[in-house]
Amino acid sequence: MIENIFDIKGKVALVTGGAKGIGAMIAQGLVEAGVKVYVSSRSAEACKAFAAEMSKIGECIALPTDLSNVENIETLANQLSEKEDKLDILINNSGTSWGAPLGEFPEKGWDKVMDLNVKAVFFLTQQLVPMIKAAASADDPARIITMSSVAGVSTESMGAFPYGTSKAAVTHLSKILAKELVNDNILVNAIGPGFFPSNMTRHFSEEMMKSATPLGRIGRPEDIAGLVIYLCSKAGSFMTGNFIPLDGGQLVK
Repeated sequence: MIENIFDIKGKVALVTGGAKGIGAMIAQGLVEAGVKVYVSSRSAEACKAFAAEMSKIGECIALPTDLSNVENIETLANQLSEKEDKLDILINNSGTSWGAPLGEFPEKGWDKVMDLNVKAVFFLTQQLVPMIKAAASADDPARIITMSSVAGVSTESMGAFPYGTSKAAVTHLSKILAKELVNDNILVNAIGPGFFPSNMTRHFSEEMMKSATPLGRIGRPEDIAGLVIYLCSKAGSFMTGNFIPLDGGQLVK
């Protein structure tokens, strides 16, 4: 039994923001683990190119979507339901940020971040719950994993005021959803990454990120993929309603 405790082969997953950065790391890890992975990304070109590359090693299908408005979210859910009867794993990873001095921070920046980082997570989950319920059982619960951030705990804003706020909100939303869906055999957890190479961190030097991380390095693809696979496997079947930092010790520095 123990040799199969991390086996997730044959499951079906959707990874939003799955063509770049942390989303791509997660999607590739799932594909390599034998999961049929649908990836969604705002950039149709990047989404299709990534899915084509991943299809060399497993099953990966592109569903390009801009999740910043609810109509597109409904379209994505409908597209997925036309292809699959059930969804074992939902990875809510799409996100954005905006930085500006406090006195100059614009409303459009605030709304952009909150709409994608919080509202889209809620409404996509809402739309997909019927498919997720169809995959869930007491012996093998379905999974919803949301990418939060250590910024949702830290008070270091670096001018990205709505980003940390949105990640605190989505962490709490994940806990609320965990309680709401527990009787449907759906496990909901949030992961709080520290510094990983991505569009979010491209403005920071690698040396700065390393110096802010007690382990002295930034996150690697296997770090995030390994945690996601754990949460989606039998090994993680007693985990729900949790916020799990993955930050190299950043929060305890």
